[in-house]
Amino acid sequence: MTTTLRLIVDQIVAPAPGPIGRYTRELARALVATAPRGCEVEGIVSSSLPGDYDRVLAEVPGLAGLYKSSLARRELAAAWQFNLTTSPGGGMIHGTSLFAPLRKHDREAGDQVVVTVHDVLAWTHPEALTAASVAWQKGMLKRARRHADAVVVTTHALAERLQSIADFGDRVRVIGTAPRAGLVIGADAAERAARLRLPSTYVAVAGTLEPRKGLVDVLAALGRPGVPDVGLVVIGPESWGDQHLPAVAEEYGVDPRRLRVVDDLDPRDLAVVLAAATAYVAPAHDDESGTELIEAFSLGTPVIHSETPAFVEISAGSGLAVPVGVGDGFVDRLAAAITRVVEDRALAERLAIAGSDRARAYSWRDSAERVWHLHADL
Repeated sequence: MTTTLRLIVDQIVAPAPGPIGRYTRELARALVATAPRGCEVEGIVSSSLPGDYDRVLAEVPGLAGLYKSSLARRELAAAWQFNLTTSPGGGMIHGTSLFAPLRKHDREAGDQVVVTVHDVLAWTHPEALTAASVAWQKGMLKRARRHADAVVVTTHALAERLQSIADFGDRVRVIGTAPRAGLVIGADAAERAARLRLPSTYVAVAGTLEPRKGLVDVLAALGRPGVPDVGLVVIGPESWGDQHLPAVAEEYGVDPRRLRVVDDLDPRDLAVVLAAATAYVAPAHDDESGTELIEAFSLGTPVIHSETPAFVEISAGSGLAVPVGVGDGFVDRLAAAITRVVEDRALAERLAIAGSDRARAYSWRDSAERVWHLHADL
C-alpha cells in the first residue's frame, strides 16, 4: 500500500512566487527525494494554464501526480477561507503556507492537514499588506487554530511570536529552511560579475526602502563620516512607492554612483553577488525568517545583521550582531560594524569561517525528513 503526501505547490506558479514560492519548490524537491519506502508526493494546484501545470512538473520532478482544482487561485483561496468546497478531498495534506483546506476532518481515517506560517505581518505590520490580505491571513489563522493538526514555522523566534497571537499548544513545529538550489559559484563567475557590473569593493543588502527593512539605515550608515567609501549592491527593486534609491542615497550623503541595484537574479548570479561582497548586511528591524543569512553564510560571506530574535537564532554568533532597539543609535552602530568588517581583514576572515560552518546546520534534505517525521507522528 502506498502512502501519499499531498503537497500544495500552487505558490510555484503564483503571479509573484516570492520567497514562499522558492520555499515551496525547494521543500517539494526535497520531499520527493527523501520519500520513505512506500511513500510518494502528489502536488495540489489551483486551476491554471496548461503551461503552469507543466512548469510545476518540470520544477518538481518525481511528483506522483498533480491534483488540479476546478477553481482558480483567488476563488480557491476564498472557498477555503469560508469552507465552501471539499476540494481537494482528504488524505495527508501539507500546506507550504496558510493557503490550505482547513476544515473539520477525521485523523483516525487518515486525514491530516498541516500548514506553514512564514510571518505574522498581518498583526505586527498590517500597513505592509493590503487590507484584503490582512483579513485573509487573520481568517485563515483562525481556521488553522481550529483545524490544523500541526503548524510549521521556520524559527523558534517566530514560534514564540505566533503563540502570543494564537495558542496552538504543542502543535507548533520548528522546521528550518536552507539555501536555494543553484546558489553556487561556477567557472563563469568572472563573466557574471562583469555582466552585473559589480563594484570592485562593496557590501550587499537585500530588500526595499520600506522602513522596517533597514535599507535606509544602511544608506545613512554609509553616509556617516569616516565610513569606508565602498560600493553598495542592493538586491531588490530600485523604487518603493514614490521613493527611489538614488535620490534617497543622495539625501544621506551617498553618491548614487556607489550604488548598483540588481533584482530578480537567478541563483548563480545571486551567488556571485553574495560571494564577492566584502560583507552581507541584513539590517531588518523585525524579521522572522533568516534564510538570507543562511544563503550568505553558505558562500563564506561575512555577515552583519540586526539583533532581531530570528537573526540571532539563525546566526548563533556566526555574524556580527547590531542591536536595533537600544536608543536611537542604530545607524551609528551599523556604520561602526560595516567599518570594522571592511577594515579588519582578520575579523572578516573569522566571520567567513564561522558562517561557513554555521551554514552546514541547514539543508533541505533535513527539513524534508522532519516534515515526513511530523506526518508520521500525527
